[in-house]
Amino acid sequence: MQKIDMRGLIEFLQKKDVGQTALFGQLKCSITEAELLKILMADYLAGITEITVFSLLAEAYKKERIGYVTHIVEVRNLIELGWVTLNAQRHGKTSDIILLDLLHQSISLSITFLKLIEEGNLDISLPDVKPYTDHLEYLQDNFLRIDLYRELAQIRQNYNPSTQSFTRVKNSLMMLEEQIKEKIAVSKEVPRLERYFKERHLNEKERVIFFALLKEEYSSTDENLRDMNTLIEIVSFDDYEKIKNRSLLEENAPLIEKGIVGYDEVLIPFGGMSRSFFISEDVLKENIYPKKRKGQKIKLDTLIKEQEIFELIDPKTTLNDVVLNPDTREILELLLKRMDAQVIKRLKEWGFKDKKSSINSKIIFHGYPGTGKTLTAVSMAKTLKKQVISFDCSKILSMFVGESEKNTRRIFDTYRDIVAKSGTEPILLLNEADQFLSSRTVSVSGGAEKMHNQMQNIFLEQIERFDGILIATTNLLENIDPAFSRRFDYKIKFEKPSESQRLEIWKKLMPKNAPLEKSLNLEVLAKHQLTGAQIALVVRNAAMIVAIQEEALFTNEIFESVIKKELGGAFDYKKTLGFLSE
Repeated sequence: MQKIDMRGLIEFLQKKDVGQTALFGQLKCSITEAELLKILMADYLAGITEITVFSLLAEAYKKERIGYVTHIVEVRNLIELGWVTLNAQRHGKTSDIILLDLLHQSISLSITFLKLIEEGNLDISLPDVKPYTDHLEYLQDNFLRIDLYRELAQIRQNYNPSTQSFTRVKNSLMMLEEQIKEKIAVSKEVPRLERYFKERHLNEKERVIFFALLKEEYSSTDENLRDMNTLIEIVSFDDYEKIKNRSLLEENAPLIEKGIVGYDEVLIPFGGMSRSFFISEDVLKENIYPKKRKGQKIKLDTLIKEQEIFELIDPKTTLNDVVLNPDTREILELLLKRMDAQVIKRLKEWGFKDKKSSINSKIIFHGYPGTGKTLTAVSMAKTLKKQVISFDCSKILSMFVGESEKNTRRIFDTYRDIVAKSGTEPILLLNEADQFLSSRTVSVSGGAEKMHNQMQNIFLEQIERFDGILIATTNLLENIDPAFSRRFDYKIKFEKPSESQRLEIWKKLMPKNAPLEKSLNLEVLAKHQLTGAQIALVVRNAAMIVAIQEEALFTNEIFESVIKKELGGAFDYKKTLGFLSE
């Protein structure tokens, strides 16, 4: 890890005369402008990352009273130099902004200035030309190249392109691009992406777009590199080029037509649609994933440990172990028959299924909480001799703040990646999928509604493209969006168990070795209207009470006491969900 030397920053903040500091020589600005940067840096270290120009000047020139407004031009110069960034841009280039309008705008220290503080200088350091030894070195250089393209785009958007900052970054980019060419020339083997680009006849701008999307694929941050406007911005040098370069990502563009890049359509305010681009899965597999020996596969449990989205469930029960409503069981047994290998084989022979496709089914389990939806999904997997990878959809909003839409697609991308690397097709279980399946908001009035709609649009498209067995569980089918309902092959309802079914559940859940009172009457206990999950919780809680008694014995009185607390709880069935999955 690179060691950061902060002595220059400390000197800059502590020395009275900033003109005598080492950092000042790098700034290429006046003493008074450097003093403004000093104030901004002190505020930054105190946790204040944004400040209005008015507040900054008032702090710097408080002795001048209202006369400090004459120093606005110093702030504009700092913006043009690239040391300060406007947080809200309304008038195009900074040089076009009316000075008095700038007075009440919010500013921050730029990433460029913070890099200067951290690294001591901004001159790109290029090592001696050496051949590429693997594709990761090649990608690292090209990701640095994308960073420079983005920095140039930001300068063009906010500042005058004739500024020193623009010239410095442009020169750095030219040097890097020249070195990439030289390293490719001396490499024993041309990087496979270079070969791929030549085979597909991609031009330089298309290659930059590809690397920008690839950088986003590798990155865990939300840099918004998938947005169409951002991609066009980094390959365009003026407004005319921005209009012209939109054709690079239109429907008939080579990147789209050749299947190199795909996109999700997401809803934006006032009913519009925007596109979020990504590199196609097949292209990533062919060119990015490290080569593996033919036939080599990675164990599923190993792959699950390497990611943070899914939980691996190894089924222990079959459908015979689950107590179900007779109608529900009949539908499930019919469904399993349709998934039989012999049935699939016949459908392929008759031409109803593609010969390459395997078992493909999208199912919704809906009904009252605790009625066995998750248990049934896992038990189906056991019957089909498959494993289950499960995702709790209620966590999608909190996984990464501001990245819920991105993570919606990431669920399916990760699943496909796991299938490809493991050579298996586990069942994908999406638990508590209510927020994905609920009706979309027609009139979008806020950021949360916009995000929710975008998330659902992406989910809808991914369901359409999904190949395999997917089971989504939900408690509220009546709220499901009709567009989602059409995408699922089966919608299976789970009813609360009847008295006879509850008795069967009690018998199944009562451990054989448990010390039971002779007079214990399960038929009496079965009269209480509990779900399967509640009965399991009652048995467990009763066991905890009995285990600490001197004479351990399960009695009707103990069970009745626990049942009373369960049914009389302030949150009724909902409180059981924190202790036990269905």
